[in-house]
Amino acid sequence: MSTGTGTPAPAPLLIACALGIERLALRGGLGGAAGPVTVLRTGMGPQAAERAVTRALAGGGAPPGPGTETAVIATGFCAGLAPGMHPGDLVVADETRDPAGRTECAGVELLAKELARVAPRRVIHTGPLVGSDHVVRGAERGALHAAGALAVDMESAATLRSAVRAGARPVAAVRVVVDAPEHELVRIGTLRGGISAFRVLRTVLPAFFEWHRSLLLPRR
Repeated sequence: MSTGTGTPAPAPLLIACALGIERLALRGGLGGAAGPVTVLRTGMGPQAAERAVTRALAGGGAPPGPGTETAVIATGFCAGLAPGMHPGDLVVADETRDPAGRTECAGVELLAKELARVAPRRVIHTGPLVGSDHVVRGAERGALHAAGALAVDMESAATLRSAVRAGARPVAAVRVVVDAPEHELVRIGTLRGGISAFRVLRTVLPAFFEWHRSLLLPRR
């Protein structure tokens, strides 16, 4: 793509989330982006995420130009798996996993650094993010953690796998813990945890934009 002046147009950024409340948290605040940005609500579950991201990157909802340079970030809420995690903690995936395989994330250290800058009071965890097709509770969480996963959600793995399948591009996943082993959704305190996670999700866009800028724009 070109701007018409001979200078390549900035590469687009696609930010994918599943839920309306996640989209609401991410709405607005798009000033300062390095290029065109779309916040895509995929719907819940891996199949919905796969369909929505594939369609968007084929030109049915992504920023202008369906080329393989569009960077993709999966974001929203997740369930923490490690003891000691709390609602409002941030998870930066170094890879996503599900039964279909693994997808490596780009710019992990940069994302963690930028998130620490925009959310200085929040604990940031870095590690594998596992995908599930259902809500994970109790003993199943312990089994996933024992297998090396740090957190679980239903869309990130499918989102990133679909993105790289559509063409080579940087991908990443950043999730906010909404519940954790000591703070499961079925327990008292769920509302407070959800509000905390929502407030944190509202802060992340500047970190995403810096990740995008640093990875995709020509360095001066």
